[in-house]
Amino acid sequence: MSLKIYVMTHKKFEPPKGETYEALQVGAGIRPDLGYSRDDGEDNISSLNPYYAELTGMYHVWKNVKDKDIVGICHYRRYPLDAFNRAMSGSEYEMILKNYDLICSKLITLPNTYYYGFSQNHRIEDLEECRRVIKELYPLDYPVFEEVIHSNRTYFGNIIVAKKELYDSYCSWLFPIFFRVHEKRAPYIEKYNDYNKRVYGFISEILQYVYVKSKGLKAYEALVGMLSEKKESAELKERLSVYFKEKDWEAAKAYLEAMLRKRPDLIMEASDLDGELKLAMELLIICEYDKKSILELTGDWEELMNYVRALNRSVLGSCKVTGSESLVRLMTGDGSGDELFIKNPPGDKAKEIAIRILGGER
Repeated sequence: MSLKIYVMTHKKFEPPKGETYEALQVGAGIRPDLGYSRDDGEDNISSLNPYYAELTGMYHVWKNVKDKDIVGICHYRRYPLDAFNRAMSGSEYEMILKNYDLICSKLITLPNTYYYGFSQNHRIEDLEECRRVIKELYPLDYPVFEEVIHSNRTYFGNIIVAKKELYDSYCSWLFPIFFRVHEKRAPYIEKYNDYNKRVYGFISEILQYVYVKSKGLKAYEALVGMLSEKKESAELKERLSVYFKEKDWEAAKAYLEAMLRKRPDLIMEASDLDGELKLAMELLIICEYDKKSILELTGDWEELMNYVRALNRSVLGSCKVTGSESLVRLMTGDGSGDELFIKNPPGDKAKEIAIRILGGER
């Protein structure tokens, strides 16, 4: 069987080797060419990429790929993994699809209902308009939609691999919802920041779960791995390291705050893979309130990160830690590189700030 997994990207990256994966530039119609396959073919919504994110690539595969038996999409940093934590091979996809309808991410459990979480991070009016449209277009699927948005489970990443016929059926169901929603919500969405503008890319994650559940599909839930750090996060750290080297914490703080207003996702665990942006944020808070600035000790990025990790580890017994175990490990480290901390112990204010941050305060 002919198979192709399209890797959605808006950045230069190193695609997995072999014939299984093909890089697909999303938003190609409105951005400089990266030299990959593009999502602005004969039938396309490439110019709507600011609102649809990777879904403009999904649409391209639906409308313009005609010669594959199995197709799929994933993200340039996120891939379905095999038992050896490697990006799945074509033969592995084919084997799984002999017994399953599609391959997607594992269901994740949210701390609250999807509806509540969406209301806290996005404009609930967009989800409410989706509700109205689904009730009108797909009344048989509407009860499942209601059940799912008031539960605390969802797929993530818009990862799907399936036979082309099922892939097309899903797209034929999904995109009319968003086209109808956009007719009403476009004037409002246009005013959002760049992160929140990608509203359809966010809502589609829960709608994938609705579709699978409503249609009674058998889904293989694959472990999804992050194979590289988000480039924007890496670029942000590089710029901050220059400010730290110059010992200019005020400029670093202003730059970080400006970037996070535009892209709040850069500080999330899925983007900040080593936790260093969170450590840098903690460092800047300490610099603001502690007169004995850590930046006076060194301007080296690695030494500063190790210092804040050692600080966090020193106060672990004094607070009730919030966050995932993996995040706490990233924020506290393993004890290597503690020399600067041992020679120059922090003041009480720095410890107090560390306790508040590890306890979930900001």
